[in-house]
Amino acid sequence: MKNNQAPRVRGFKFAFRPAGIKSSAKADLGLIYSEVPAACAGVFTRNQVVAAPVVISRPRIAGGRCQAVVVNSGNANACTGDRGIRDALRMTELTAHTLGLSEDLVVVSSTGVIGQTLPMARLEKHIPLLGSELVADGAEGLAEAIRTTDSFAKLSWRELDGCRVLGIAKGAGMIHPNMATMLGFVVSDARIDAALLQQLLVAAVDRSFNAITVDGDTSTNDMVLVLANGQGEGDVILPGSSAAEQFSEALKAVLLDLAKMIVRDGEGATKLVEIAVRGAESEADARAAARSIATSSLVKTAFFGEDANWGRIIAAAGYSEARVDPNRVAIDFDRVPVVRAGVSTGAEREAEASEVLRRTEFRVTVDLGLGAGCFSYYTSDLTYDYVKINADYRT
Repeated sequence: MKNNQAPRVRGFKFAFRPAGIKSSAKADLGLIYSEVPAACAGVFTRNQVVAAPVVISRPRIAGGRCQAVVVNSGNANACTGDRGIRDALRMTELTAHTLGLSEDLVVVSSTGVIGQTLPMARLEKHIPLLGSELVADGAEGLAEAIRTTDSFAKLSWRELDGCRVLGIAKGAGMIHPNMATMLGFVVSDARIDAALLQQLLVAAVDRSFNAITVDGDTSTNDMVLVLANGQGEGDVILPGSSAAEQFSEALKAVLLDLAKMIVRDGEGATKLVEIAVRGAESEADARAAARSIATSSLVKTAFFGEDANWGRIIAAAGYSEARVDPNRVAIDFDRVPVVRAGVSTGAEREAEASEVLRRTEFRVTVDLGLGAGCFSYYTSDLTYDYVKINADYRT
Protein backbone atom coordinates (compact mmCIF):
# COMPACT_ATOMS: atom_id res chain seq x y z
CA MET A 1 0.00 0.00 0.00
CA LYS A 2 1.21 3.56 -0.57
CA ASN A 3 0.18 7.12 -0.01
CA ASN A 4 -3.33 6.41 1.36
CA GLN A 5 -4.18 6.41 5.08
CA ALA A 6 -1.04 5.08 6.75
CA PRO A 7 -1.67 2.44 9.42
CA ARG A 8 -0.59 2.76 13.01
CA VAL A 9 2.45 0.72 14.00
CA ARG A 10 2.32 -0.58 17.55
CA GLY A 11 4.44 1.39 19.98
CA PHE A 12 5.38 4.21 17.58
CA LYS A 13 4.28 7.83 17.70
CA PHE A 14 5.08 10.91 15.62
CA ALA A 15 5.12 14.66 16.14
CA PHE A 16 5.69 17.59 13.80
CA ARG A 17 5.47 21.37 13.95
CA PRO A 18 6.66 24.57 12.26
CA ALA A 19 9.82 25.85 13.93
CA GLY A 20 10.63 28.70 11.55
CA ILE A 21 13.53 26.93 9.82
CA LYS A 22 11.91 27.22 6.39
CA SER A 23 10.81 30.58 5.07
CA SER A 24 7.24 29.26 4.89
CA ALA A 25 5.02 28.63 7.89
CA LYS A 26 4.86 24.90 7.15
CA ALA A 27 6.04 22.17 9.52
CA ASP A 28 9.81 21.72 9.36
CA LEU A 29 10.58 19.84 12.57
CA GLY A 30 9.56 16.28 13.38
CA LEU A 31 9.99 13.44 15.82
CA ILE A 32 9.69 9.65 15.60
CA TYR A 33 9.35 7.97 19.00
CA SER A 34 9.18 4.34 20.07
CA GLU A 35 7.65 3.62 23.45
CA VAL A 36 10.42 1.07 24.06
CA PRO A 37 14.01 0.92 22.80
CA ALA A 38 13.99 -0.50 19.28
CA ALA A 39 16.45 -2.57 17.32
CA CYS A 40 17.84 -0.29 14.63
CA ALA A 41 19.78 -0.37 11.39
CA GLY A 42 20.97 2.33 9.03
CA VAL A 43 22.76 3.16 5.81
CA PHE A 44 24.30 6.55 5.20
CA THR A 45 25.74 8.77 2.47
CA ARG A 46 29.08 7.79 0.97
CA ASN A 47 29.89 11.38 0.12
CA GLN A 48 33.24 12.34 1.67
CA VAL A 49 31.66 15.60 2.81
CA VAL A 50 29.43 14.42 5.64
CA ALA A 51 26.87 16.56 7.45
CA ALA A 52 26.92 16.88 11.23
CA PRO A 53 23.75 14.80 11.78
CA VAL A 54 25.36 11.87 9.97
CA VAL A 55 28.51 12.20 12.08
CA ILE A 56 26.42 12.00 15.24
CA SER A 57 23.86 9.41 14.17
CA ARG A 58 26.02 6.83 12.40
CA PRO A 59 27.83 5.50 15.51
CA ARG A 60 24.64 5.53 17.55
CA ILE A 61 22.80 3.45 14.97
CA ALA A 62 25.79 1.09 14.89
CA GLY A 63 25.08 0.43 18.56
CA GLY A 64 21.91 -1.37 17.49
CA ARG A 65 19.38 0.41 19.72
CA CYS A 66 17.40 3.60 19.16
CA GLN A 67 14.23 5.08 20.61
CA ALA A 68 13.81 8.47 18.94
CA VAL A 69 14.70 10.30 15.73
CA VAL A 70 14.55 14.10 15.63
CA VAL A 71 14.56 15.55 12.13
CA ASN A 72 14.41 18.98 10.55
CA SER A 73 14.02 20.23 6.99
CA GLY A 74 15.07 23.53 5.46
CA ASN A 75 18.64 23.39 6.76
CA ALA A 76 21.13 20.55 6.17
CA ASN A 77 23.53 21.47 9.00
CA ALA A 78 26.31 20.50 6.58
CA CYS A 79 29.67 22.27 6.18
CA THR A 80 29.01 24.14 9.42
CA GLY A 81 32.18 23.14 11.28
CA ASP A 82 32.39 22.46 15.00
CA ARG A 83 29.28 24.50 15.61
CA GLY A 84 27.30 22.14 13.40
CA ILE A 85 28.42 19.16 15.50
CA ARG A 86 27.51 20.98 18.71
CA ASP A 87 24.11 21.92 17.28
CA ALA A 88 23.35 18.34 16.19
CA LEU A 89 24.33 17.07 19.63
CA ARG A 90 22.17 19.71 21.25
CA MET A 91 19.18 18.57 19.19
CA THR A 92 19.60 15.04 20.53
CA GLU A 93 20.13 16.36 24.07
CA LEU A 94 16.94 18.42 23.94
CA THR A 95 15.00 15.46 22.54
CA ALA A 96 16.35 13.05 25.14
CA HIS A 97 15.47 15.43 27.97
CA THR A 98 11.98 15.99 26.57
CA LEU A 99 11.28 12.26 26.36
CA GLY A 100 13.18 11.17 29.46
CA LEU A 101 15.62 9.03 27.46
CA SER A 102 19.33 8.37 27.47
CA GLU A 103 20.90 10.61 24.83
CA ASP A 104 22.57 7.69 23.08
CA LEU A 105 19.10 6.37 22.15
CA VAL A 106 18.36 9.51 20.10
CA VAL A 107 19.57 10.14 16.54
CA VAL A 108 19.28 13.30 14.47
CA SER A 109 18.66 13.96 10.79
CA SER A 110 18.59 17.16 8.74
CA THR A 111 17.92 18.12 5.14
CA GLY A 112 17.93 21.41 3.27
CA VAL A 113 20.37 24.14 2.30
CA ILE A 114 24.06 23.35 2.83
CA GLY A 115 26.41 25.79 4.57
CA GLN A 116 24.00 27.62 6.85
CA THR A 117 23.94 27.17 10.62
CA LEU A 118 20.78 26.00 12.33
CA PRO A 119 18.57 28.59 14.06
CA MET A 120 19.19 27.00 17.45
CA ALA A 121 17.18 29.56 19.41
CA ARG A 122 14.09 28.36 17.56
CA LEU A 123 14.96 24.70 18.03
CA GLU A 124 15.59 25.26 21.75
CA LYS A 125 12.01 26.50 21.91
CA HIS A 126 10.27 24.00 19.65
CA ILE A 127 11.94 20.63 20.30
CA PRO A 128 10.66 20.46 23.91
CA LEU A 129 7.12 20.99 22.58
CA LEU A 130 7.24 17.88 20.41
CA GLY A 131 6.95 15.49 23.34
CA SER A 132 3.43 16.60 24.21
CA GLU A 133 2.32 16.46 20.56
CA LEU A 134 3.14 12.81 19.84
CA VAL A 135 0.33 10.89 18.10
CA ALA A 136 0.12 7.33 16.81
CA ASP A 137 -1.39 8.39 13.48
CA GLY A 138 1.09 11.15 12.69
CA ALA A 139 3.12 9.49 9.93
CA GLU A 140 1.60 11.65 7.18
CA GLY A 141 2.31 14.82 9.13
CA LEU A 142 5.92 13.80 9.62
CA ALA A 143 6.25 13.03 5.91
CA GLU A 144 5.02 16.55 5.17
CA ALA A 145 7.43 18.08 7.68
CA ILE A 146 10.55 16.61 6.07
CA ARG A 147 9.76 17.86 2.55
CA THR A 148 12.03 20.41 0.86
CA THR A 149 11.55 20.60 -2.92
CA ASP A 150 9.30 17.53 -2.83
CA SER A 151 5.90 18.09 -4.42
CA PHE A 152 4.21 15.41 -2.32
CA ALA A 153 4.72 13.43 0.88
CA LYS A 154 6.02 9.89 0.42
CA LEU A 155 4.75 6.92 2.44
CA SER A 156 4.45 3.19 1.82
CA TRP A 157 3.67 0.18 3.97
CA ARG A 158 3.11 -3.55 4.04
CA GLU A 159 1.11 -5.75 6.41
CA LEU A 160 2.53 -9.09 7.57
CA ASP A 161 1.25 -11.71 9.97
CA GLY A 162 1.64 -10.08 13.35
CA CYS A 163 3.58 -6.98 12.27
CA ARG A 164 3.63 -3.95 9.99
CA VAL A 165 6.34 -2.16 8.03
CA LEU A 166 5.78 1.57 7.43
CA GLY A 167 8.17 3.75 5.46
CA ILE A 168 8.46 7.53 5.08
CA ALA A 169 10.87 9.30 2.74
CA LYS A 170 11.77 12.66 1.26
CA GLY A 171 13.73 13.42 -1.86
CA ALA A 172 13.31 15.02 -5.26
CA GLY A 173 16.70 16.39 -6.29
CA MET A 174 20.36 15.55 -5.68
CA ILE A 175 19.38 11.92 -6.13
CA HIS A 176 22.15 9.52 -7.12
CA PRO A 177 23.73 6.53 -5.42
CA ASN A 178 25.29 5.75 -3.23
CA MET A 179 22.44 7.25 -1.32
CA ALA A 180 21.35 10.67 -2.39
CA THR A 181 19.61 13.79 -1.02
CA MET A 182 17.05 11.70 0.58
CA LEU A 183 15.96 10.65 3.99
CA GLY A 184 14.14 7.40 4.67
CA PHE A 185 12.64 6.25 7.94
CA VAL A 186 11.06 2.82 8.38
CA VAL A 187 9.27 1.75 11.54
CA SER A 188 8.06 -1.74 12.32
CA ASP A 189 6.68 -3.61 15.30
CA ALA A 190 8.46 -6.79 14.16
CA ARG A 191 10.50 -8.82 16.62
CA ILE A 192 13.95 -8.88 15.03
CA ASP A 193 17.48 -8.19 16.23
CA ALA A 194 19.67 -5.36 14.99
CA ALA A 195 22.24 -7.53 13.19
CA LEU A 196 19.65 -9.24 11.00
CA LEU A 197 17.83 -5.95 10.48
CA GLN A 198 21.05 -4.35 9.20
CA GLN A 199 21.66 -7.24 6.82
CA LEU A 200 18.15 -7.04 5.39
CA LEU A 201 18.28 -3.25 5.09
CA VAL A 202 21.54 -3.28 3.12
CA ALA A 203 20.07 -5.81 0.69
CA ALA A 204 16.86 -3.80 0.31
CA VAL A 205 18.66 -0.48 -0.25
CA ASP A 206 20.88 -2.04 -2.91
CA ARG A 207 17.96 -2.43 -5.33
CA SER A 208 15.94 0.61 -4.30
CA PHE A 209 17.59 3.79 -3.02
CA ASN A 210 20.94 2.77 -4.52
CA ALA A 211 19.30 2.12 -7.89
CA ILE A 212 17.75 5.53 -8.59
CA THR A 213 18.97 8.77 -10.11
CA VAL A 214 17.44 12.15 -10.81
CA ASP A 215 20.41 14.42 -11.42
CA GLY A 216 23.60 12.49 -10.62
CA ASP A 217 24.38 14.42 -7.43
CA THR A 218 25.05 12.65 -4.13
CA SER A 219 24.24 14.58 -0.97
CA THR A 220 25.95 15.10 2.38
CA ASN A 221 23.02 14.15 4.60
CA ASP A 222 21.47 10.98 3.31
CA MET A 223 20.34 8.26 5.60
CA VAL A 224 17.85 5.42 5.69
CA LEU A 225 16.99 4.16 9.16
CA VAL A 226 14.88 1.20 10.27
CA LEU A 227 13.53 0.87 13.81
CA ALA A 228 11.83 -2.36 14.93
CA ASN A 229 10.46 -2.27 18.47
CA GLY A 230 9.18 -5.83 18.85
CA GLN A 231 5.71 -4.78 19.95
CA GLY A 232 3.90 -6.79 17.28
CA GLU A 233 2.21 -10.13 17.76
CA GLY A 234 4.39 -12.16 15.40
CA ASP A 235 7.09 -14.65 16.30
CA VAL A 236 10.72 -13.64 16.66
CA ILE A 237 12.25 -13.30 13.19
CA LEU A 238 15.34 -15.52 12.93
CA PRO A 239 17.99 -15.64 10.18
CA GLY A 240 17.09 -18.06 7.42
CA SER A 241 13.48 -18.43 8.51
CA SER A 242 10.41 -18.01 6.34
CA ALA A 243 9.48 -15.06 8.56
CA ALA A 244 12.82 -13.42 7.72
CA GLU A 245 12.15 -13.92 4.01
CA GLN A 246 8.69 -12.40 4.32
CA PHE A 247 10.00 -9.42 6.30
CA SER A 248 12.82 -8.95 3.78
CA GLU A 249 10.37 -8.91 0.87
CA ALA A 250 8.13 -6.42 2.68
CA LEU A 251 11.07 -4.14 3.44
CA LYS A 252 12.28 -4.32 -0.17
CA ALA A 253 8.80 -3.54 -1.46
CA VAL A 254 8.38 -0.53 0.83
CA LEU A 255 11.79 0.90 -0.05
CA LEU A 256 11.27 0.35 -3.78
CA ASP A 257 7.89 2.10 -3.57
CA LEU A 258 9.54 5.06 -1.86
CA ALA A 259 12.48 5.09 -4.28
CA LYS A 260 10.13 5.20 -7.27
CA MET A 261 8.15 8.02 -5.66
CA ILE A 262 11.37 9.99 -5.29
CA VAL A 263 12.20 9.55 -8.97
CA ARG A 264 8.63 10.30 -10.02
CA ASP A 265 8.89 13.48 -7.95
CA GLY A 266 12.30 14.37 -9.37
CA GLU A 267 12.57 18.14 -9.58
CA GLY A 268 10.68 19.10 -12.72
CA ALA A 269 10.31 15.46 -13.78
CA THR A 270 7.38 14.31 -15.89
CA LYS A 271 8.36 10.66 -16.41
CA LEU A 272 9.48 7.65 -14.38
CA VAL A 273 11.64 5.32 -16.45
CA GLU A 274 12.99 1.89 -15.58
CA ILE A 275 16.30 1.10 -17.28
CA ALA A 276 16.37 -2.70 -17.29
CA VAL A 277 19.68 -4.16 -18.45
CA ARG A 278 19.66 -7.87 -19.23
CA GLY A 279 22.09 -10.33 -20.76
CA ALA A 280 25.20 -8.83 -19.18
CA GLU A 281 28.25 -10.94 -18.35
CA SER A 282 27.64 -10.27 -14.64
CA GLU A 283 25.31 -8.39 -12.34
CA ALA A 284 28.10 -5.84 -11.82
CA ASP A 285 28.22 -5.21 -15.57
CA ALA A 286 24.44 -4.93 -15.73
CA ARG A 287 24.48 -2.40 -12.89
CA ALA A 288 27.25 -0.37 -14.54
CA ALA A 289 25.47 -0.20 -17.88
CA ALA A 290 22.10 0.62 -16.33
CA ARG A 291 23.63 3.35 -14.19
CA SER A 292 25.42 4.88 -17.17
CA ILE A 293 22.23 5.01 -19.23
CA ALA A 294 20.10 6.27 -16.34
CA THR A 295 22.46 9.14 -15.52
CA SER A 296 23.10 10.30 -19.09
CA SER A 297 21.82 13.84 -19.56
CA LEU A 298 21.41 13.18 -23.27
CA VAL A 299 19.25 10.13 -22.59
CA LYS A 300 17.18 11.96 -19.98
CA THR A 301 16.57 14.97 -22.23
CA ALA A 302 15.53 12.62 -25.05
CA PHE A 303 12.94 11.15 -22.68
CA PHE A 304 11.65 14.66 -21.99
CA GLY A 305 11.47 15.35 -25.73
CA GLU A 306 9.67 12.00 -26.25
CA ASP A 307 12.35 11.09 -28.77
CA ALA A 308 13.15 7.37 -29.07
CA ASN A 309 16.83 8.19 -29.56
CA TRP A 310 18.27 4.73 -28.99
CA GLY A 311 21.68 5.88 -30.21
CA ARG A 312 22.16 7.80 -26.98
CA ILE A 313 21.22 4.69 -25.01
CA ILE A 314 23.64 2.33 -26.74
CA ALA A 315 26.37 4.97 -26.52
CA ALA A 316 25.85 5.35 -22.77
CA ALA A 317 26.06 1.59 -22.33
CA GLY A 318 29.22 1.57 -24.43
CA TYR A 319 31.11 4.07 -22.28
CA SER A 320 30.14 2.33 -19.06
CA GLU A 321 32.46 -0.09 -17.28
CA ALA A 322 30.43 -3.02 -18.62
CA ARG A 323 31.59 -5.21 -21.48
CA VAL A 324 29.45 -4.37 -24.52
CA ASP A 325 29.49 -6.00 -27.95
CA PRO A 326 27.46 -3.62 -30.15
CA ASN A 327 26.62 -6.43 -32.57
CA ARG A 328 24.66 -8.24 -29.85
CA VAL A 329 22.69 -5.38 -28.32
CA ALA A 330 18.89 -5.34 -28.39
CA ILE A 331 16.81 -2.39 -27.14
CA ASP A 332 13.07 -2.25 -26.47
CA PHE A 333 10.83 0.62 -25.35
CA ASP A 334 8.27 -1.30 -23.34
CA ARG A 335 7.43 -4.05 -25.88
CA VAL A 336 8.49 -2.14 -28.97
CA PRO A 337 11.76 -3.49 -30.44
CA VAL A 338 13.88 -0.64 -31.82
CA VAL A 339 17.31 -2.33 -31.99
CA ARG A 340 18.29 -5.89 -32.82
CA ALA A 341 21.89 -7.08 -33.24
CA GLY A 342 23.01 -3.49 -32.74
CA VAL A 343 21.06 -1.97 -35.65
CA SER A 344 17.72 -0.21 -36.04
CA THR A 345 14.57 -2.20 -36.68
CA GLY A 346 13.29 0.66 -38.82
CA ALA A 347 11.50 4.00 -38.77
CA GLU A 348 8.09 2.44 -38.17
CA ARG A 349 9.25 0.86 -34.91
CA GLU A 350 10.90 4.11 -33.81
CA ALA A 351 7.60 5.91 -34.38
CA GLU A 352 5.85 3.31 -32.21
CA ALA A 353 8.51 3.80 -29.54
CA SER A 354 7.93 7.55 -29.56
CA GLU A 355 4.31 6.80 -28.66
CA VAL A 356 5.59 4.82 -25.65
CA LEU A 357 7.63 7.85 -24.55
CA ARG A 358 4.46 9.92 -24.32
CA ARG A 359 3.51 7.89 -21.25
CA THR A 360 4.44 9.05 -17.77
CA GLU A 361 5.93 5.66 -16.90
CA PHE A 362 7.66 3.12 -19.13
CA ARG A 363 10.57 0.67 -19.33
CA VAL A 364 13.64 0.64 -21.55
CA THR A 365 15.09 -2.86 -21.81
CA VAL A 366 18.68 -3.21 -23.01
CA ASP A 367 19.82 -6.79 -23.65
CA LEU A 368 23.60 -7.03 -24.02
CA GLY A 369 23.43 -10.64 -25.26
CA LEU A 370 26.48 -11.76 -23.31
CA GLY A 371 25.25 -13.61 -20.23
CA ALA A 372 22.70 -13.75 -17.44
CA GLY A 373 23.51 -10.58 -15.48
CA CYS A 374 20.60 -8.21 -14.91
CA PHE A 375 19.89 -5.02 -12.99
CA SER A 376 17.29 -2.25 -13.08
CA TYR A 377 17.84 1.45 -12.44
CA TYR A 378 15.08 4.03 -12.12
CA THR A 379 15.48 7.50 -13.58
CA SER A 380 13.45 10.52 -14.66
CA ASP A 381 13.48 12.84 -17.61
CA LEU A 382 15.45 16.10 -17.42
CA THR A 383 13.30 19.16 -17.99
CA TYR A 384 13.37 22.94 -18.16
CA ASP A 385 11.76 23.05 -14.73
CA TYR A 386 14.68 21.17 -13.16
CA VAL A 387 16.97 24.07 -14.05
CA LYS A 388 14.47 26.66 -12.82
CA ILE A 389 13.82 24.92 -9.49
CA ASN A 390 17.51 24.57 -8.69
CA ALA A 391 18.44 28.02 -9.97
CA ASP A 392 15.87 29.51 -7.58
CA TYR A 393 16.46 27.13 -4.62
CA ARG A 394 17.96 29.64 -2.17
CA THR A 395 15.96 32.65 -3.32
